[in-house]
Amino acid sequence: MCRLHLAGIVALAVLLGESACKTETTLADYPCPPGGTTLTYDTFGAAFLGQSCQTCHGQTDGARKGAPDGYDFGTLAAVRAQKERIFARAAADNVTMPPGPTDPPAAEREKLAQWLACGAP
Repeated sequence: MCRLHLAGIVALAVLLGESACKTETTLADYPCPPGGTTLTYDTFGAAFLGQSCQTCHGQTDGARKGAPDGYDFGTLAAVRAQKERIFARAAADNVTMPPGPTDPPAAEREKLAQWLACGAP
């Protein structure tokens, strides 16, 4: 009986793959580059957030598609106040947001990580 139980655990681990063991990359894990960043809210942040976040997080109650109230990223001040949460969900190798088939490419997530790590200028 123990062998069957162990075999089931091993099979489940294989099915879940590496994602079950991955830990979230945090903003503290991703320092701003020594030279800073050329990315700004105007040149990067507003467009990224508008396309990838605000389609849910910036809508009225009926059109939020499950996005929790209080998490709107339509202003630079709001982004700075929530930068750790935004990073944990959408920047670097964190890919839980946005959900769905139109995920931002890895290069854009890296830009988001850099921009947030440098204080979202």
